[in-house]
Amino acid sequence: MQISKFTDYAFRALIYLARNREKNATVDSLAEYLEVSEHHMKKVIHKLAKTEYIISTKGRNGGLKLGVEPREINLGKVLIATEENLSLVECMDNAKLCPLMTSGCKLKGIISNSLQSFIDELSQYTLEDIL
Repeated sequence: MQISKFTDYAFRALIYLARNREKNATVDSLAEYLEVSEHHMKKVIHKLAKTEYIISTKGRNGGLKLGVEPREINLGKVLIATEENLSLVECMDNAKLCPLMTSGCKLKGIISNSLQSFIDELSQYTLEDIL
């Protein structure tokens, strides 16, 4: 399993904001510090700003801040919120793509269980645990 760059950047942004809670961050400062393109970071921040994880304030004294305590940010939930496609194989979304699906192939179930185990493992941790 490999998480997307989007989710990786989301985790990095949350870690940065948690470590720098005393000041407002900007997308530019995050992108520069994390060595990520500003364009990608804007997309990540836009997505995270739709959750409770970060607060985005406009204006002269605006910026980005962590919206909740690090102990309240579950890593598994961040993964689910930021990954667009958690299907590890094509047949997870469309069984018609593989003729083996009609003959009782068990691979889809095994992969699905493995993915759930991965999510369950991440869900045991919070942002606070990785600071």
